[in-house]
Amino acid sequence: MFNVDLLLGKNGLDLALEEWHQIATWGMVVTAVPVFIALISGISAPYGRYSRSGWGFFLNARVAWLTQELPSPTIFVCMLLLFGAPGLLKHPFSSRTVLAAAFCAHYVYRAVAFPLLIRGGKPTPISVWAMSLIFCIWNGFVQGWSFARQMRDDVPIWTPRAVAGLALWLFGWINVMRADWILIHLRKPGETGYKIPVGGMFKYVSAGNYASEILEWIGFALAAGNLPACAFALFTFCNLAPRGHHHHHWYQEKFKGEYPKRRKAVVPFFW
Repeated sequence: MFNVDLLLGKNGLDLALEEWHQIATWGMVVTAVPVFIALISGISAPYGRYSRSGWGFFLNARVAWLTQELPSPTIFVCMLLLFGAPGLLKHPFSSRTVLAAAFCAHYVYRAVAFPLLIRGGKPTPISVWAMSLIFCIWNGFVQGWSFARQMRDDVPIWTPRAVAGLALWLFGWINVMRADWILIHLRKPGETGYKIPVGGMFKYVSAGNYASEILEWIGFALAAGNLPACAFALFTFCNLAPRGHHHHHWYQEKFKGEYPKRRKAVVPFFW
């Protein structure tokens, strides 16, 4: 295997990447709150139902999803192969190995399977694509270095915290895919316009897809038990929850008198 430590010098490389990793991790924590404030105050990314001009040229939806999401698992796997592969092979049922597989499973679905499943899809402005791409590169490095260099190899996945977190991750991931399936098949071929989604998490919240992904990464953070995973979960909440909030009010305005009154925005029974 290609030996990066031997080529660049283990101590110097580790120190440099560790320093950059700390900056990137705390940067994710610090920027999460301003992102939440900006989005909850009414700033909306111009894609999907909020699509509008003025944000650059548009990319095909399938191409946008594939190219913006794929760097995250690619960088993550590269970090593991270059800096942490021996531990993965020695302890295939460790918390680190199983959670690494869970991280990759989500992004293989999001970057490869989901673009193939969507039917049409509104094009994505280049500026929105660029912001998503930057975050995926950023998070791929944050999680990849953490898993490669900071997590222990020998912690089994069946510890109570890891089992609880992985179960929540699995629940969230399954419901992410279910919510996507509901939204993709909301309209029959040839139909246009918006409909009220039903089933799955949509029974409880307007943003069933966002709520499921938030739960997914909270479970991941619980199982991993480290700051980088918690930073990712926090940023996911701060990025998606305000969008779900605005989705909720959009549905209420769009379907006055028809929209389920007990349905919340993002957090079942509360918000």
